[in-house]
Amino acid sequence: MKRAVVLAFLMVFVTAGAAMAADDTVRIGVYLPLTGGNAYGGELELEGLQMAHKEAPQVLGKKVELFVVDNKTDKVESANAVKRLIDKEKVVAVIGTYGSSLAMAGGEVAEKAGVPQIGTSCTNPLVTQGKKYIFRVCFIDPFQGAGAATYAYKTLGLKKAAILVDVANDYSVGLASFFTKSYTKLGGQVVTSLNYQSGDQDFTAQLTEIISKKPDILFIPSYFAEGAIIMKQVQELGGKFKIMGGDAMDNPKITEIGGKAVEGFIHTTFPYDPSMKDMSPIAKQFTDNWKKLHPTKEPNVNAALGYDAYMITLDAIKRAGKAEPEAITEALAETKGFPGVTGATTINKTHDAEKPVGLVQIKDGKKTYIGDITPEL
Repeated sequence: MKRAVVLAFLMVFVTAGAAMAADDTVRIGVYLPLTGGNAYGGELELEGLQMAHKEAPQVLGKKVELFVVDNKTDKVESANAVKRLIDKEKVVAVIGTYGSSLAMAGGEVAEKAGVPQIGTSCTNPLVTQGKKYIFRVCFIDPFQGAGAATYAYKTLGLKKAAILVDVANDYSVGLASFFTKSYTKLGGQVVTSLNYQSGDQDFTAQLTEIISKKPDILFIPSYFAEGAIIMKQVQELGGKFKIMGGDAMDNPKITEIGGKAVEGFIHTTFPYDPSMKDMSPIAKQFTDNWKKLHPTKEPNVNAALGYDAYMITLDAIKRAGKAEPEAITEALAETKGFPGVTGATTINKTHDAEKPVGLVQIKDGKKTYIGDITPEL
C-alpha cells in the first residue's frame, strides 16, 4: 500500500515537473528543404535562423527551443513535416519554407490546425491567399515581377522580351505571368514565351527559338542551378541579349556553375546583400556576426530572410505577451515597420511583407548590389 502511494506521488511529481519544463520553454517549429533540389537555399535559411536563435535564445523569460524538420523539397513531405511539428512537437508557431509550392502544402496543415506559419522566401501570392494563420517576411511575386519589368523597360530601355518558364514550378509560372503583365502594360513586347520542366539540362531547342526572335532581354524566373545552365547554353549558342531573373537566382553558387556566362546577369532580390554600400545598422551587425560564425562563406539574402523570420516571430510573441498560437497570430498581423536585415517590414492585410525590391548584378564574377526599384504596378 505504502509503495503504491509513493509511486503515485512520484508520478504526480514527474508529471508536474514536465509541465513546469514545458511552461518554461517556447517551442518553435522549422521546416525547410535540407535535401533535394532546393537544399542549398534551405540550408542558408536555416543557418540564418540558427544565428538569430543564438543571438536571441529567450523570449518572455523562457528558453526558445527549435524543432527542425527536413521537407526534402517535396510537397507531401512538407505537409507531413508541419503535421509532425504541430501534433508531435506541440510547437506554437512554424517557420518555413523556401519554395512556394512547399509553403502552400505545409500551410494547409498549419491553417487547419490554427497554428501561425511564417514563410521565409515563398513569394507566390497563393501562399497566404485567404489564410488567417499564414504569413511571410518576403514580398510577393506580383511586386517582384513588376519590379523586374519596370527596371528592364524603364531603366535599361529594353523593349522586346523573351521568357523561359519552368511549367512544373509554381514560383516560375507565377513570376513569369506577373513580369509579362507589367512589361506589356509599360509598353514592352513579349516576342516569345517557351517552357521547360524542372530538372531539364538541355535548353538548346528553346534557346535557338528565342535567339531567332531577337529579343532585347530574356527573363528566366528559374532556380539558380537551372538558371546558370541556361546562361551557359545561351553563351554557347551566341545569344547577345541581356538576361534577368528573380530572387531564386540569389545564390552564391551561381558563379561556380555558370562561370563567365553569368557575367552581367541581373536579378531581383530582397534588399540585402553583403555588397551593399549603405547598410542599415541591423544589416551591418548581421553581416559582421555572420562572418564571425562562417568566415569562409558569404551571407546571402536567404540567410537574412531566415534570420528575419525568427526575429519577427519573437517580436510577435513579445507583443502578444504570451506564447499561444492565437495571440501570436494576432500580433503578427499587426506588425508594422519591423527593423529587419532585409529592410523595414510591415505585414499588410493579405499577410504579405511590404518592403523594397532590390537588384543585384554579377560584375567581375561577383554579386554586386546595384540598388532598389519601385515597381510600376
